[in-house]
Amino acid sequence: MSTLLDSTYISDKLDIDLPLIGVYDAPHDAMMDRVIEPVAHRRTCIFAYFNAWMRGQTLKLTSMNFGCKGSGYWLFGKETRDREELVDFLVGEEGLKCSGELMDDWLDVTPAYRSKHKCLYVGPIKNSMVEYLKSVTFFVNPDQLSALIVAANYHAGPEEGNPVDIPFGSGCMQLLTLVPDNEKPKALVGASDLAMRKYLPNNLLAFTVNVRMFDRLCSIGQDSFLNKPYLKDLIEFRRSTK
Repeated sequence: MSTLLDSTYISDKLDIDLPLIGVYDAPHDAMMDRVIEPVAHRRTCIFAYFNAWMRGQTLKLTSMNFGCKGSGYWLFGKETRDREELVDFLVGEEGLKCSGELMDDWLDVTPAYRSKHKCLYVGPIKNSMVEYLKSVTFFVNPDQLSALIVAANYHAGPEEGNPVDIPFGSGCMQLLTLVPDNEKPKALVGASDLAMRKYLPNNLLAFTVNVRMFDRLCSIGQDSFLNKPYLKDLIEFRRSTK
């Protein structure tokens, strides 16, 4: 795929007015716009840059400057703790599993993303960089999320299984690590990590798709549910109660 399909139609129909955010695995000298980087040696969640993304800025992460230890581990495979310390942190300090054994088992089957270029960019969609694009995220309210789940199922046959997952993991994992990088269209419901939610408006969740699913969403046309009464009635009802 040389250029992105246009997502304007589905975004307009669902009243999605926030920018779509892409994750790119690209070279250090990639031609991205308005690039910012985390303050070196300071622990910062990548979602602390949410407002910067909304302003059109792009966050550059590298294997040497990745924001926080979780991001370094899950996005670059940087082991800043040994396995026992990591399990103790996730279970003892964060309380994310009922036992260290279960957390250990989960880590065994959940590999970190390994960046091809040792550099990731997180920011608004840029068509000229599509060859490096790994995922696209819609930040949406519950009504919009419901419609996007319908959209993800619009072209899906039973042989494909469920096209939408709600995976356990950190917010940065849900942007990239847990997104299948293949030809099978896939979507994830994300922003369920309690540690990062304070950086988002309280009515927003993330709907993250791989490139193949993004193509599908962009191809949905006028004969679909996007122009049928249920969606129109819901949108009109919400507008009338503001």
